[in-house]
Amino acid sequence: LFAILCFIALCVDVRANDGIETAGNVLTFVLPAAAAGLTLCSWDGQGALELEKSVALTLGVSYGLKYTIDETRPDGDEHSFPSNHTSISFASAEFMRKRYGWKFGISAYVAATFVAYSRVESKQHYTHDVIAGAAIGIGSSYLFTEPYKGWQINPDIDQAYYGIRLSRTW
Repeated sequence: LFAILCFIALCVDVRANDGIETAGNVLTFVLPAAAAGLTLCSWDGQGALELEKSVALTLGVSYGLKYTIDETRPDGDEHSFPSNHTSISFASAEFMRKRYGWKFGISAYVAATFVAYSRVESKQHYTHDVIAGAAIGIGSSYLFTEPYKGWQINPDIDQAYYGIRLSRTW
C-alpha cells in the first residue's frame, strides 16, 4: 500500500485534456485501489504484501528506465519510455488475475488495456512505451504473486434456491 501511495504522490501533475485521457488517468488509480481493496475484503495480508512488492518493482523498473533512456514523448515532453500509467495498471491487473482468478482479471485487463490506449491516444506515449510498460507490470506481478488459498464467499444461485457459499482452497 505504501508503494501505491508513493505512485499517487509522484503522479500529482497528471494532465487531463480530453475524456479518454481523463478516464485513463482515473483508471490508473482505480486499478491499484481495487487490487488493494480485494486484499482487504479477503483479509489477505499475504496478498497485500505481494501487491506491494509487485508495485514497488514495477515503479522501480519503470522510473529507472524512464530516467535512463532519453526518449521524447509525442507531445515534446521528456521521459517517454516506458509508460508508468500502463505499467502500474497492468501490474494491478495481473495481480488480480493471478491472485484471485479470471473473474476479477478479465475486467482488470480490459481497464488496463484502456489505460494503455489512452496514453497513446492522448499523445503522451508511443505504442512501444505502453507495450514495455505492460510487460514490466505483468512481469512484476507474475514474479511476486501466488494464487489465493484462503476463504472465499460466493453467491450460490440455482432455479430452486439462492444463498451464499463459503469455501476454502487448501
